[in-house]
Amino acid sequence: MIKKILCIAALLGSGSIFAQQSSKFPEPVDLVNPLMGTQSKPDLSNGNTYPAVAVPWGMNFWTPQTGKMGNGWAYTYDADKIRGFKQTHQPSPWMNDYGQFAIMPVTGKLKFKEEERASWFSHKAEKASPYYYSVYLADADVTTELTPTERAAQFRFTFPKTDSAFVVVDALNKGSYIKIIPSERKIIGYSTKYARGPLPKNFKNYFVIYFDKDFSLSKTWADTVLKNGLELESEHSGAVIGFKTIKGEKVTAKVASSFISFEQAELNLKRELAKDSFEQTKAKARMLWNKTLGRIEIEGGTIDQARTFYSCLYRTLFFPNKLYELNDKNEIVHWSPYNGKILPGYMFAGTGFWDTFRALYPFLNLMYPAINKEMQEGLINDFKEGGWLPEWSSPGYANIMVGNNSASVVSDAYIKGMRGYDIETLWKAVTHGANNEGPIEAVGRNGVKYYNELGYVPYDVKISENAAKTLEYAYDDFAIYQLGRALGKPESEIGIYAKRSMNYKNLFDPSSGLMRGKNQDGTFQSPFSPFKWGGAFTEGNSWHYTWSVFQDVAGLAKLMGGPEKFVQKLDSVFSLPPVFDESAYGGVIHEIREMQIANMGQYAHGNQPIQHMIYLYNYGGAPWKTQYWARETMDRMYKATPDGYCGDEDNGQTSAWYVFSAMGFYPVTPAVDQYVLGAPLFKKMNLHLENGKTISINAPENSAEHKYVQSLQIDGKAYSKNWLSHSALQKGAVLNFNMSSSPNKERGKDARDFPYSFSTDK
Repeated sequence: MIKKILCIAALLGSGSIFAQQSSKFPEPVDLVNPLMGTQSKPDLSNGNTYPAVAVPWGMNFWTPQTGKMGNGWAYTYDADKIRGFKQTHQPSPWMNDYGQFAIMPVTGKLKFKEEERASWFSHKAEKASPYYYSVYLADADVTTELTPTERAAQFRFTFPKTDSAFVVVDALNKGSYIKIIPSERKIIGYSTKYARGPLPKNFKNYFVIYFDKDFSLSKTWADTVLKNGLELESEHSGAVIGFKTIKGEKVTAKVASSFISFEQAELNLKRELAKDSFEQTKAKARMLWNKTLGRIEIEGGTIDQARTFYSCLYRTLFFPNKLYELNDKNEIVHWSPYNGKILPGYMFAGTGFWDTFRALYPFLNLMYPAINKEMQEGLINDFKEGGWLPEWSSPGYANIMVGNNSASVVSDAYIKGMRGYDIETLWKAVTHGANNEGPIEAVGRNGVKYYNELGYVPYDVKISENAAKTLEYAYDDFAIYQLGRALGKPESEIGIYAKRSMNYKNLFDPSSGLMRGKNQDGTFQSPFSPFKWGGAFTEGNSWHYTWSVFQDVAGLAKLMGGPEKFVQKLDSVFSLPPVFDESAYGGVIHEIREMQIANMGQYAHGNQPIQHMIYLYNYGGAPWKTQYWARETMDRMYKATPDGYCGDEDNGQTSAWYVFSAMGFYPVTPAVDQYVLGAPLFKKMNLHLENGKTISINAPENSAEHKYVQSLQIDGKAYSKNWLSHSALQKGAVLNFNMSSSPNKERGKDARDFPYSFSTDK
């Protein structure tokens, strides 16, 4: 799929070649490093990822487990031992997991306890790809391989010669069940382990495992005690089966699961694995990944850039993941995390809109709209079954983060062309969420009464992160207004949302030129430090959240004194030292540390609130500064290595930023038909859209030095604007960028070329 990746390192005069040229390049899936971002820990995130072995948006993922079972840091690159291979649905270590269970081979002494069964391993004997994982477990002298489908997987264990080869199945604690059926070479069980909030009704992850070899031993275990029976329900249940093996003997296990029933788990296994061998399942998963990743073709960059690009693209294709299944009539059904019932229709889980409304969902709307149409239908069911749209689902309502950004996710999909689902129900859902407090703080709008009456959430009424909530609610009101306008709703119904979208102005402090918390009586909170994290803001400070006026950047620039002063204020983010006040948290949170060590001033790319800020230079007539800082961030903050991110990857959002930026544009304002221009990373990129059209992005002079856009032609015609139209791109387009080593400071200076702002919308 990659026709040519130029190795420029040898041309830089360094005397060494960093990226080897070749006439034959790997397919996209071979460029993905699932270990990117895994060298992380709670107090410093380089991604906080785990190697997800799965298919795009699959119901289940698999990962080697180096951390203790139940630890959100499932796999960390610096670990020495693997404790098991876990089926996971975990979107983030901070959210942790639900419905997980683990499988682990051992030899010699029968070891089933977590610490005892753990085996030393080395990355030198580990292979990780999206569709296949293999590792040599040194203590057991066993090589374990696994390959996935959407709801099933195959394991292959290569054992030594021994009469004491075992496979341990751990259904984990918090209530689990296990049963061994030796006559069928089968184990069934369920896990109810659940990390976030109260246990949902009827929550069980049912699993079935079939082996291709008779058992010489069958035992269950509870917590730390072996049992003689073949069936067990307890706080912490597990099973051990044994074999006699010859040297190099391969034992295969087929496993599938369901949130509905054992019968549905069996059906999932038969439907997705059928009679396929391990190698056939592996080949199908590989083919699916190449097809999905191959929707974007790149040429002309270093091999490291290609690896980083496809590793980031891989991360955008997981969350939210499917929670629905197909029954024996081939009907789409799901277990509902909201009411515990088995119901028809789509259901997805595992994402936080506070993160993903910014770029992940717009990316799906551009490149993979069909899956987002399913996700929109899933949101309809969320609302019908739970009464609210989720802001964080894992798998049901999670009480974390701020904002009402489901409005953006719904609006952007419709405005970007999604059709064929019940948008009227979603209209009811977004307006309901905008005007009511939910049963938990992170559903609906916390502080909505104050917001609707005063135009902001006050600082002094014991509502945390009040300024952040105000700014996000104002943008969400804009998104609702845009959707209402697209649906032809009367102004009498939607005008209130247009008015509220200007509420950001209520927090602008002219004395500092920044956003600031405001008291109920209309005075600004005092004392005020723009470097103080938390308090009025969410995982950031005023320097980060001041730019959260996605809907009206021109209005923000006007408040700051006009385009020139606006650009100067943007520059200050990078020129200020990375000082901070952590007093609201009582300690340095990892997001603070990641900003401090990045050497980019107050710019905190490792967290989401400021990630769009680089593109705001386009609204002040200095797009060349966007081009500089976007390339600087791509080059310095991303690499396909274990420490390759600069903060939490967060469900594809931080990766989507890179993918969009490599294309040369970014969705600063979801729910409008525009992308804001940057500069492409590669000499050539082809985006193959679902409608059969192609967007060709050409920048033949592109290089590490030639990162500035001198001029742009679209379909052969000169183009001066600082933005691209989504609807125009959907028709197919050829974008020819003329790149150079020096910036063109005249291009994009005219206000007529600036991107969309609500206050200038005629």
